[in-house]
Amino acid sequence: MISKLSRTAFFFALYFFSFAAIAHTGHAEEPLSFTAGFLHPLTGVDHLMAMLAVGMWSAMTTRRIWVAPLSFASLLLLGYVLGIIGLPIPAVESMIAASLFVIGLLLATQAQLSLDVSAALVGVFAVFHGAAHGTELANASSVWTALLGVLAGTVLIHVAGLLLGRALMCHRRVWAQIVGGVVTVSGIGLLTGFVS
Repeated sequence: MISKLSRTAFFFALYFFSFAAIAHTGHAEEPLSFTAGFLHPLTGVDHLMAMLAVGMWSAMTTRRIWVAPLSFASLLLLGYVLGIIGLPIPAVESMIAASLFVIGLLLATQAQLSLDVSAALVGVFAVFHGAAHGTELANASSVWTALLGVLAGTVLIHVAGLLLGRALMCHRRVWAQIVGGVVTVSGIGLLTGFVS
């Protein structure tokens, strides 16, 4: 009999797979910058998958579960600022796709890396996620208030990933592997242009 937790993980995986091609649209016109920023990582499924996978992977592979998510959020801030000031960053979309591939693979295999390597790896990817947010929210009524919203949304997703990862670690690791596989496949789809 499939437990309620297993069904929840399964529906997370279906959600990711079904909507991997959803792009960010219309957030820059939102009148409330905090709301626009908060919704941005939640409605961009590529960002949502990466951040959730970071939380799940961290929760399942290390005792200091906050290190990788904190690194992601901190360097996302740097990327956001670079996007706002218009500094050209090459291959942003490709690196976001690569982040899905790599982080999904880490979750699927439940690879254990040192804290330094984990923080550096997710931090590099976070710069590109942040740059995408900053560029897309550059016309928000207040880019800095939008930044607070982006950070709040990011933290919320990381916490959800941490909680889900801990729950699955105690019950059914296979669902975390399935979610990781779906994230990895989504990354491949974006990298190859199969998903746009």
